[in-house]
Amino acid sequence: MNNSCLVLTQSESVSKERFTQVDGEKLLEAFLSALDDLLHAGLHGDNAKVSAMFSIVEIMLKLIGSQLSKSETRRLSTETEVVMLRKRDSSPPDLIMSTSDTQFTSHWDTATGNNHLGFTTAAFLSYKSLEKSLNSYFNHLETWQNQTFKINSKVVTATVSNNETTNLKKPVNLTFSHLEKKNEKHICVFWDHKLEGGAWSTRGCTTVSSSADQTVCSCSHLSSFAVLMALYDIGDVYELRLVTLVGLPLSLVCLLICIVTFYLVQSIQSTRNTIHLHLCISLFIAYFVFLVGITRTENKVGCAVVAGILHYFFLASFCWMCLEGVQLFRMVVLVFNTTLRPIYMFAAGYGVPAVIVAISARVNASGYGTDNYCWLNIKDGFIWSFYGPVCVIITVNVFFFLITIWKLAEKFSSLNPDLNSLRKIKAFMVTAIAQLCILGIMWVFGCFQFDKGTLAMSYVFTILSSLQGVLMFFMHCWLSKQVREEYAKFLSCICAPQKRKYTEYNSNQTSKSQASRSNNHTGESHI
Repeated sequence: MNNSCLVLTQSESVSKERFTQVDGEKLLEAFLSALDDLLHAGLHGDNAKVSAMFSIVEIMLKLIGSQLSKSETRRLSTETEVVMLRKRDSSPPDLIMSTSDTQFTSHWDTATGNNHLGFTTAAFLSYKSLEKSLNSYFNHLETWQNQTFKINSKVVTATVSNNETTNLKKPVNLTFSHLEKKNEKHICVFWDHKLEGGAWSTRGCTTVSSSADQTVCSCSHLSSFAVLMALYDIGDVYELRLVTLVGLPLSLVCLLICIVTFYLVQSIQSTRNTIHLHLCISLFIAYFVFLVGITRTENKVGCAVVAGILHYFFLASFCWMCLEGVQLFRMVVLVFNTTLRPIYMFAAGYGVPAVIVAISARVNASGYGTDNYCWLNIKDGFIWSFYGPVCVIITVNVFFFLITIWKLAEKFSSLNPDLNSLRKIKAFMVTAIAQLCILGIMWVFGCFQFDKGTLAMSYVFTILSSLQGVLMFFMHCWLSKQVREEYAKFLSCICAPQKRKYTEYNSNQTSKSQASRSNNHTGESHI
């Protein structure tokens, strides 16, 4: 009889454990499904709703943890990943839970606290994409000048069966893997419900260590946590904006003068000046679009179009510069037929950039336009769809320049050199190399200007880009004696009519005065 009662009691105990386990698992599945629906719908920038969600998650994880009988339960849903532990008294002193991107470490006595019920529960939940919705609410954080923040980890929620977790004697540790592997300053934060409906705060959390790959945080309380990456935005420096707003309009005026000069002045028409004409047109359109549209990020489609136009015309300017190197090579090496056919020039100057931009847009259309500027995305390496072709073009141009200089030196050392022609080509070479160096160096500095501590490079890039049109006018127009003579003729034509009118007026007045004096003289004689 006693044996029968013992067997019955054991069977009832097993049945209760199985019933509790099934209910706990079903409750967990239902909760994660509801949480997925909420996260998928979006929180729409409502911090009060975020605070309520975090509170409900903490309560439900505690409730569900007490209903589970397994020592460890893992679940992976569409929007979350959760690990839940339930341990007896014989548990080891360290409590460790980890998801694919984060690890939580604590002590079992911290998780148990004073309200021990014969078992201790702990839960660790990681949100797969919540950082995108909470990438704000940084207004309560201390910042330096031009410093902003960005979430660089998954957002997690940690909870234990201990109800007194606002001021832990033994802090908990969290190890976050970075979403962007960068050696920037990282800050450990938690979601503080008390800050105007909810915001990120550093109170009670310190950064133990940080590298390009991960950050270790230590916190004296439990809540929802994340790691922020400090960004240094140099785009709002007043001096840089002033240089841009003054320099670019001046460059546009100079480029417009160059375009009119190369197009209208018949005496300087040549293949080389045709190349200069289209180089100036490409730079004029690029800088005009840059001036009016580089910061218009409110419309994503329009911003992408602006970035595409800049990509195309800056590449076109490099292609036309490469054509100038080819033309100088032909002038030195070839004796006859040194001109390039227009169809080939247009195919290389405008066709090659069109192919590059079309392929880039096809491969990664989202790479056009960023959060701050209408330019190519730097984060995923898409910027190399510009810098890659530029490096190739500069390499080809340098190759042609080196061969041209070599051949030019040979012709200077020949027995009967045509000194006038050779000196003219030498002057062309100097201006072409200077032009390539200025534009090439400008983009070298532009490659590094968005990083922390590179304000000097940003000044160099801004000054060179803003004064590019002025330098083009100085090298190709003002330094040319022939062009200066055409300018002098043009100015004399404007000023000459005024001089003629002045002369005619003076001659009329003189003749009238002379006639008057003649009449007076005649009258006096007659009298």
